[in-house]
Amino acid sequence: MTRALVLAAGLGTRMGALSDERPKPLLPVCDVPLIRYAVALLRGAGIDEIAVNLHHRGELIRAELGDGFHYSEERDILGTGGGIVKIADWLTNGGRDSFVVVNGKIVTNIDVAATLRHHDATGATATMVVREVPDAKKWGAIDVGDDGRVTGIIGQGRPAAHACMFTGVHVLSPRLVARLPSTGESDSIRQAYIPALLDGERIEAIRFAGYWHEHSTPERYLQGNWNLLAGSVTLTHPPAPLRAVSPSAIVTPGAQLSPLVVVGARSVVRAGAKLDRVVIWPDSIVDGEITNAIVTPKGVFRV
Repeated sequence: MTRALVLAAGLGTRMGALSDERPKPLLPVCDVPLIRYAVALLRGAGIDEIAVNLHHRGELIRAELGDGFHYSEERDILGTGGGIVKIADWLTNGGRDSFVVVNGKIVTNIDVAATLRHHDATGATATMVVREVPDAKKWGAIDVGDDGRVTGIIGQGRPAAHACMFTGVHVLSPRLVARLPSTGESDSIRQAYIPALLDGERIEAIRFAGYWHEHSTPERYLQGNWNLLAGSVTLTHPPAPLRAVSPSAIVTPGAQLSPLVVVGARSVVRAGAKLDRVVIWPDSIVDGEITNAIVTPKGVFRV
């Protein structure tokens, strides 16, 4: 039995004032909250027992997802390691099983089921899904050999043939979790992965070349919408039909919308509006000429 954790407790500081309205996992991409993409990815792999850790505006995430999840409330933010430790017994089924962790701010076509099979076949302490990119150091380079074994992590260990970035999708064994501090905030990479690597434990990497996008800044958030609207990306496990204009939205005759506009549920675009490269959140009212912006019920945030 495999369980999973969606990381959703971050503060979303790089989204600025937008994070006061919604935590990052609830940012709507094509009018679907980001966290639902992560949930659909896991369920597409046959994983139905899913935990979600909560901190910043956690009540909104709980209201969005409803029942059927294992919620882990963090009074103080615990980081990527502490959040795992808090519910490690549940995640590992009492220390018996490996589990999956997915970052709640990404949209991707990573094959989670294949990643789990690879992890089980190699007997690895952990398996990371990575991407080979030219600016790997900017992201915190993961060095991977031709055999798929991780040799270096953010400057610790040794270089290898492939300099990669971590996607935020990985499989962890109970023995990796055992390296983390039993209480308080911790970092799974620096306090578990790196010590395990330096001790010679087997850490596997799957180099993934398909679609992956994270939405941690307003610019990247807008681009994530455009990637899906452009039709060049087909998600293997979409959370819902992806539409530019919600069926419950009202676009008044006379409004002009470019192909790169998302109109969220119950929103109203008034006559005379001229919109290009704009994402409109649910329950917003829009008029005038707007370009390169995010529109929320509280106002227009230009990017």
